[in-house]
Amino acid sequence: MGSMSIWHWAIVAVVVLLVFGGRGKLSNIMGDAAKGIKAFREGLKDDDKKDGPSDGVSSLPRTDAEKEELKR
Repeated sequence: MGSMSIWHWAIVAVVVLLVFGGRGKLSNIMGDAAKGIKAFREGLKDDDKKDGPSDGVSSLPRTDAEKEELKR
């Protein structure tokens, strides 16, 4: 139980090759994750712009009396 068999080493080798092998697969995966996060944040910003002002002011049309009151 203390020593590792050939199958243990084979599994470790396969995992190492998958993670670090090839043309920077790990960096490609992290780059894709970063692009996804960036797209998600931009999507949230677009939703905020569509919602309009969030200071509690109603976007309904104002009456003449309300317009005069705001001018004061």
